[in-house]
Amino acid sequence: MSTAGKVIKCKAAVLWELKKPFSIEEVEVAPPKAYEVRIKIVATGVCRSDDHAINGSLVTPLPAIIGHEAAGIVESIGEGVTTVKPGDKVIPLFVPQCGKCSVCKHPEGNFCLKNNVTKPRGTLMDGTSRFTCRGKPIYHFIGTSTFTQYTVVDEISVAKIDADSPLEKVCLIGCGFSTGYGSAVKVAKVTQGSTCAVFGLGGVGLSVIMGCKAAGAARIIAVDINKDKFVKAKEVGATECINPRDYEKPIEEVLKEMSGGGVDFSFEVIGRFDTMMAALLCCQEAYGVSVIVGIAPSAQNLPMNPMLLLTGRTWKGAIFGGFKSKDSVPKLVADFMAKKFPLDPLITHVLPLEKINEGFDLLRSGKSVRTVLTF
Repeated sequence: MSTAGKVIKCKAAVLWELKKPFSIEEVEVAPPKAYEVRIKIVATGVCRSDDHAINGSLVTPLPAIIGHEAAGIVESIGEGVTTVKPGDKVIPLFVPQCGKCSVCKHPEGNFCLKNNVTKPRGTLMDGTSRFTCRGKPIYHFIGTSTFTQYTVVDEISVAKIDADSPLEKVCLIGCGFSTGYGSAVKVAKVTQGSTCAVFGLGGVGLSVIMGCKAAGAARIIAVDINKDKFVKAKEVGATECINPRDYEKPIEEVLKEMSGGGVDFSFEVIGRFDTMMAALLCCQEAYGVSVIVGIAPSAQNLPMNPMLLLTGRTWKGAIFGGFKSKDSVPKLVADFMAKKFPLDPLITHVLPLEKINEGFDLLRSGKSVRTVLTF
């Protein structure tokens, strides 16, 4: 029996309050309106950015259905939708691509002005929600909301992908992998034979390493205080791994000595001010490029001396690895299918949605790289 045009009752993990566990609830998911798509989620990753929403450092209205790194199948479409159809395999996009704003029209820009990240509305483009639970409306999260069996997204926030792709793996292309990999190949533009330093060896940091390796870096120095992550880092391409706690001097000085004056490219994939400064300071003062990938605490500023940049260093950042989402996600999935990069090393745990709180415990304890929740 077709569910198109009808309200669907399904399971979802609802975050009712900050810093509280998710509650598995029955929610009602309304049908898509014009230019909207309803998706049956098959797999979704547990990402640090979701944890930032739980603890309040990434502001979003509550109660909400969190989650943004997923893959699924189109269940039904609203009037006017042309880019996907029911039955298509898709990845929801937390950075939309409207194709019409000044950013989308710029050859390098990817942070579409229609995004729901900088000023979170907690709704779809029309200002309303498609979720209800216990008779109350539930907010959306950055245009995706994937910790649910069914979600509704705007058409500009979904990309059709290869029909043969394994959704429980390519879901990582919805955020973690693309964010890290693109930070190396697209944002920093890592060069052949260069030396790179990567601070933070979670799923995104490991994906940065993969990008540095793909770009032909000769040395990739992985930096983390959790030595348990070094084996995995070397597996995906790190040439050396160092723990700042093993040294008496600041880690930026250690890296400068190791690289003969400073690395060519550095990446901060943690979201801490001290490591952002260390990553900037460890790169070569005349031509080094440092990329901020981690999300820093909101409403705080980092003081820095402009002389650190006047000598020629470049300090930059990007959301989603600088990729234009709707254009790039299908190509990245095609590259994965062509075995241009692996995703298996990033997936350490697979759990059912009902064990979502366990998935976040694994993330916070540093015991997982990526936990994938399945439905």
